[in-house]
Amino acid sequence: MVARQDQTTDPQLLESLLQARRGTAFFARKLNELSDAALDGPSLLPGWTRRHVTAHIGYNARAIARLIEWAATGVETPMYASTEIRDHEINFGASLPPIALRHLFDHSAVHLNVEWRDLPADAWHHKVKTAQGRTVPAEETVWMRTREVWTHAVDLDNGASFADIPVPVLSRLLQDITSAWATRGTDTGLLVRVTGQQLQEFGDAGAEAPVVISGPLAGVARWATGRGTGGVTASQNGAALDTVPAAPKWI
Repeated sequence: MVARQDQTTDPQLLESLLQARRGTAFFARKLNELSDAALDGPSLLPGWTRRHVTAHIGYNARAIARLIEWAATGVETPMYASTEIRDHEINFGASLPPIALRHLFDHSAVHLNVEWRDLPADAWHHKVKTAQGRTVPAEETVWMRTREVWTHAVDLDNGASFADIPVPVLSRLLQDITSAWATRGTDTGLLVRVTGQQLQEFGDAGAEAPVVISGPLAGVARWATGRGTGGVTASQNGAALDTVPAAPKWI
């Protein structure tokens, strides 16, 4: 019997699916390394334990699967009925027994993967709506999930770091964040500079005396997501600042 495979043949989409699946596997590895008792410990997100992070990733997979069902059938199935219900789901999931919480992650990830795999090639262009109200093609759900699993694997605070995240994922994440800042106008006077083999700059390049945040891609992405200032420096008019300012809010 021939093994089931993705219906799309778009090489770029297939590569994106691979990054999402690798991120899911990475999250699973960091989760499985934690004992049941360690799930009660704090995550890197204020107010959330590792249980909350795991529950969020599980229910996020279910929510994205609903968008894929929407793309496949044309029947509108929103990610969440409301923000309140989303928050309730996460809090409920965080209260589950450890084995049930782990099953939530495992089963929801498999379900989403099957929905992606079985979506007809042309349906990837069908429009769906995100929880923030953006209308996007179904293929955008792959990036939505990729961003979640890689970033929240770090939030489990179990040894993962932004240096573990693939460069293409970090680059797109930083582009997303800086674009959101530009749209809101919260990047005024701020220039983000990624050092390395190929210098990249984001933000208010036209500012007269911008605050320049510099560092390698992993460090800058970590700072931009609000998860710490280690690995980056701040300067203004060529002089180093004593402290690195917090990044503007991006979600």
